Amino acid sequence: MLVIRRDLVDAMVAHARRDHPDEACGVIAGPYGSATPERFIEMENAERSPTFYRFDAAEQLKVWREMDANDEVPVVIYHSHTATEAYPSRTDISFAGEPEAHYVLVSTRDPIEHELRSYRIVDGVVTEEPVKIIES
Repeated sequence: MLVIRRDLVDAMVAHARRDHPDEACGVIAGPYGSATPERFIEMENAERSPTFYRFDAAEQLKVWREMDANDEVPVVIYHSHTATEAYPSRTDISFAGEPEAHYVLVSTRDPIEHELRSYRIVDGVVTEEPVKIIES
């Protein structure tokens, strides 16, 4: 189960809405050894595409080094889907390289309502998990 603060959910949704119609992406870091997402890190979609996202390699290296320096790990890796449901695509699954991370997808296909779902992706196997949103 992913337990996440409402302000972090709101930040992911706001980023997804702002970048729509392109996919948005980013990370929420948390303390090493913890499953608690704490620090929101909005990243650029290097593809600038409505159907695909990719972290910029230089930006990803910088963010991962910063997390290492802060004794943090990527607790949540998020991105948006702009025209489809919040379910990982084959490409999303093939690029999922953090087995301990929660992969959160936000669908912005509806202009008013959003869909947010979380998954564990390990060795190509996708497992949906419940999301519990808590107040800050």
